[in-house]
Amino acid sequence: MTQHATEVAAGQRFEFGKNWAWFLQTLDDDKIAEAVTSLQNMLQTESLAGRSFLDIGSGSGLFSLAARRLGARVHSFDYDPNSVNCTAELRRRYYPDDQSWRVEAGSALDVDYLESLGQFDVVYSWGVLHHTGQMWTALANTAPLVASGGKLFIAIYNDQGTASRRWTKVKKFYNEAPRGLRFLAVWPSFWVLYWRRLVKDFLRGRPFQTIRDYGKNQRGMSFWQDLIDWVGGYPFEVAKPEQIFDFYRKRGFILTRLLTSAGTPGCNEFVFERSALGHC
Repeated sequence: MTQHATEVAAGQRFEFGKNWAWFLQTLDDDKIAEAVTSLQNMLQTESLAGRSFLDIGSGSGLFSLAARRLGARVHSFDYDPNSVNCTAELRRRYYPDDQSWRVEAGSALDVDYLESLGQFDVVYSWGVLHHTGQMWTALANTAPLVASGGKLFIAIYNDQGTASRRWTKVKKFYNEAPRGLRFLAVWPSFWVLYWRRLVKDFLRGRPFQTIRDYGKNQRGMSFWQDLIDWVGGYPFEVAKPEQIFDFYRKRGFILTRLLTSAGTPGCNEFVFERSALGHC
């Protein structure tokens, strides 16, 4: 049994890859286009042609695909074997036998593996490093992977204090509970997170508009897969925006773009640039 499988069996890790496999059944051109646009907006570029792109924790593979569509040479890896399979499936569907897109298993905590990869013009890890169980180590491990003048695009869950601690308990319960009882975590979480927006939808005469339009505002993602990902996502760590800023500033990075979660439980998104004199 692999380390990943052992952690899942012990209720210590959510099976992100199985959730992503479900998501791939709903993936269409509109969602891919949304992912491409969101990547362009955050990186403030129209094209990644001639640039290398590392996707740490590639998950469904959607953003590796988006980067490839923008012309980048892509290297994708994930700790979850089902996520590796999902990313490989997207490569098979859209770029079969492509020499400019490599997909493999790997861990953001495996220093030897990371050192073997070299450096990249863009290092991307959206909503991943806080699920490693050693977030600050994983954050530190990403820094040397960014080439001089390159960009680091990460998203980390916002620290909400007491609320974050409550969510940690929910996530722990979800992963330790028998599958037949996990709805006891999912449905209450659904109402806690969305009841206000659903009420507004009904009052405006647009019932469930939030759910129907979710992918248009969420990087091409799917509502139900994101809900399960949120409730089940464990290990779970959080950070305040200023903590992430200070952490990378000390390592020679300059913040070029920031999108906060506006006080919600979601992720703060950061784009840093590594200065020519940056050190890690």
